[in-house]
Amino acid sequence: MKWRAIALALICTLFVVLNPLRSLSQPVLNIAVEPVYAPFEFRNGAGELQGFDIDLIREIGKVAGFGVRFQNISFDGIIPSLQAGTVDAAVGAMTITPARSEVVSFSRPYFKAGLAIASPKSQPIGSLEELNGKTIAVQIGTTGAQTAQKIPNAQIRTFDASVIALQELKNGNVAAVVHDAPILQYALKTGNLQNIQVSAQLLTEEYLGIPTPKNSPNLERINQGLGTILSNGTYRTIYRKWFNTEPPALPEAVPNATNQTQSNWFTTITSALPLLLAGTLITLQLAVISIAIGLVAGSLIGIARLSKTKPVRWLARAYVDFFRGTPLLVQIFMIYFGIPALIQELGIEFSFDRFIAAVVALSLNSAAYIAEIVRAGIVSIEVGQTEAAASLGLDTTQTLRYVIFPQALRRMLPPLGNTFISLLKDTTLVAIIGFEELFRQGQLIVAENYRPFELYAIVSLIYLALTLLSSQLFSYLERRMNPVHHVQKRDRAVVPQ
Repeated sequence: MKWRAIALALICTLFVVLNPLRSLSQPVLNIAVEPVYAPFEFRNGAGELQGFDIDLIREIGKVAGFGVRFQNISFDGIIPSLQAGTVDAAVGAMTITPARSEVVSFSRPYFKAGLAIASPKSQPIGSLEELNGKTIAVQIGTTGAQTAQKIPNAQIRTFDASVIALQELKNGNVAAVVHDAPILQYALKTGNLQNIQVSAQLLTEEYLGIPTPKNSPNLERINQGLGTILSNGTYRTIYRKWFNTEPPALPEAVPNATNQTQSNWFTTITSALPLLLAGTLITLQLAVISIAIGLVAGSLIGIARLSKTKPVRWLARAYVDFFRGTPLLVQIFMIYFGIPALIQELGIEFSFDRFIAAVVALSLNSAAYIAEIVRAGIVSIEVGQTEAAASLGLDTTQTLRYVIFPQALRRMLPPLGNTFISLLKDTTLVAIIGFEELFRQGQLIVAENYRPFELYAIVSLIYLALTLLSSQLFSYLERRMNPVHHVQKRDRAVVPQ
């Protein structure tokens, strides 16, 4: 018995030692995934990754001899990540297209799909011709977005995920959503979209592939594993699990997938500049209007924070705490998507214009920060100023208007300048609701030509120019409002006798 125990202990020790060595010999691929694309990739209630693509790549890894490590990346960022080499492959229900095949290498097709149209049951749309002149929601960087661009007189709204595009349709802000048919059908089956339908006929015939960096050494291994599970019945089992039907026949390659020549950097920049400048004007409009509204609202809230009436002071404090304590992105979602959905639940037709929703969100958020700046500026003025005004017979409002606020404004200018610059950069967040400001314009261009470095470098330089100009403007205002500046100017104007 003693020798048996020793032998068993030795076997266990060898297993523990050799098992890590075995795992070290097996390569692990970093796989990009955006888990908001049910039924291909999404998270269950426990937060675990699941879906058709997830099961597929795991089975490919088992038979091809590599491990899988998932990395969460937005769909429009997958190809730039593959170009940069930060991931080894991706599973994202990505259609094999000539433009994409120029910058990444695709595996053999693993899924046959096509586009469909989601529309309200009250106003059904079944063909692309019926979308002429209508407002359409799409996901950025998808073939649905590319197809929608070809529809005459259509107004396209781009979103980061299909679920947001469908919410836009549910809220009545668009006439239809053009997207992959399996995604739309699964969303209708599992989501709260009872008044929406999906067109019966597919608009296109597409094939999905697993993208890897151009000429990746892992591509042969992935193709080998995919071929194995296609032939041994594993693929059929996975397909039936998620789609409850038999899989269609798949070709070994998609014809004419690499017949497009990528534009050079100079052509990319010259063609992108007009769109980026148009986005810059929208960014400036958002920032200027929002800071103006925020300045008025923030001044009133800041004064209310100093009120002697407790309920008024508490309400002002609650406002400031809420908008400073919650992310601006959440506030944008709540205003643009949440409020209309809540009102519609009451049986009232209501929708938000995107520009108004963006201005409201940015203004309310900036007002909370400006309120604290105003409060601090007023408190910083010496008490003697108030006493002197009272001795001259000025009431509270007159004292605040003519004595306290002009002096406080000079002290508030530097932090107000910082707030404006932060707001200028925060306008990028309204891209989440499909607003095509500067950053979104850059994303849209990258989604077409796959030149992220050049485009995002230009976008960065434009933002830098805007912030530098803003900083210079506030510095000029500080000098103009400085009493010393006026005294020096007066002294220089005095002609010596």
